[in-house]
Amino acid sequence: MTTDTAEKSLPNAGAGHAGRLGVAPQAAPKVGFVSLGCPKALVDSERIITKLRADGYAIAPDYAGADVVVVNTCGFLDSAKQESLEAIGEAMTENGRVIVAGCFGVEEERIRDAYPGVLAVTGPHQYEQVVSAVHEAAPPLHDSFLDLVPAEGLRLTPRHYAYLKISEGCNNRCSFCIIPSLRGDLASRPAANVMMEAERLVKAGVKELLVISQDTSAYGLDIKYAQSQWKGRALPARFHDLCEALGELGVWVRLHYVYPYPHVDTVIPLMAEGRLLPYLDVPFQHASPAVLKAMRRPAAQEKTLDRIRRWREICPDLALRSTFIVGFPGETESDFVFLLEWMREARLARVGCFRYEPVADAKANDLPGAVPDEVKEERWHRFMAVAQEVSEKRLASMVGREIDVLIDEVDEEGALARSQWDAPEIDGSVFLNGETCVQTGDIVKVRIAHADAYDLWGERS
Repeated sequence: MTTDTAEKSLPNAGAGHAGRLGVAPQAAPKVGFVSLGCPKALVDSERIITKLRADGYAIAPDYAGADVVVVNTCGFLDSAKQESLEAIGEAMTENGRVIVAGCFGVEEERIRDAYPGVLAVTGPHQYEQVVSAVHEAAPPLHDSFLDLVPAEGLRLTPRHYAYLKISEGCNNRCSFCIIPSLRGDLASRPAANVMMEAERLVKAGVKELLVISQDTSAYGLDIKYAQSQWKGRALPARFHDLCEALGELGVWVRLHYVYPYPHVDTVIPLMAEGRLLPYLDVPFQHASPAVLKAMRRPAAQEKTLDRIRRWREICPDLALRSTFIVGFPGETESDFVFLLEWMREARLARVGCFRYEPVADAKANDLPGAVPDEVKEERWHRFMAVAQEVSEKRLASMVGREIDVLIDEVDEEGALARSQWDAPEIDGSVFLNGETCVQTGDIVKVRIAHADAYDLWGERS
């Protein structure tokens, strides 16, 4: 969030984000950056910043010090679009020289109607267009030199973890989603390119790689699982093969946005062997067959609970994370109760829940049976109560166990860490009160002494 100071800070700047990106020569043009939305958009921001630094730009920590401000927007939900418009408006007020990028950029007319003075509007993953717009707004002083940036590029995440995007776009056509119209169809990266980036990150000190895309388990389908050369061997662009290769790097590897296609079963043994973290982020969205059919969800016909049981037989420590939508058009009370019962049986470790929003141009808007807002709200609260109940039982079972944790922050009061079952910013934490003899990025063993509904407290073993 911004702060009310004489020079208003950028939302992503400071100790947590862009403020760590280093200092370029004093005379270099400075670019401010505001990054909204999901981790995939964050990776887009990192790529743009990396190129700009290679071109000689400095990254400004506040609006006043920026020659131009880039706002990387989100356009998935109406609420996200409103947040993007507000961010653009703040940048225009505080600086006045603004370039709009990202998913909301596909609605250029709406953006220009609201803010006709923006310098340029570009769409999702249009890296070159953003850089060109920056060049035009604030020309670079000199030619690019590769040694201006580290080999792994510049990132907005802390030094000890990084997001690794393996593909763009999505081939699914879920009725509530407009991502394919924003980001296009599935476009997978060659496996060797992914692995080379992963190796550079690990060499730079990254301890945790968070694998992301719009549909991670569909990786390679669009390029027919083409092979590319990595470490003297042919590596197919296939979900299992890529996971196996990433598991050789000796760091935590966490899988996000994994649709439950049948071949996902093959990576569970890798988790049991310790080559991948025992963590699977699966966007189930609902459990009722009728609602899943209306959502047009892929793999909705699978007997999900049976598969979850088999996964846990192979890897008992497996933690499942997911997101759900309540109040989808046509969702009945019996559909919702079915979801709650499914939740209790599935025992998901972490969940997020959204009240259904009628996103512009989404096919779901044409479905009958719109659910009143007050019913959505009531169901959301009931869902979260069940989610808390499940989480509390699961975490209570952790008390007394010795586990490895990754240190995220250290101050005079102690350390903040995460377990293998918790992703940064979206899941829980492990608090180590009074533990100051550790450093950010350390992986240490602790004994769990206490738990509440969402977090753990531990002591060094």
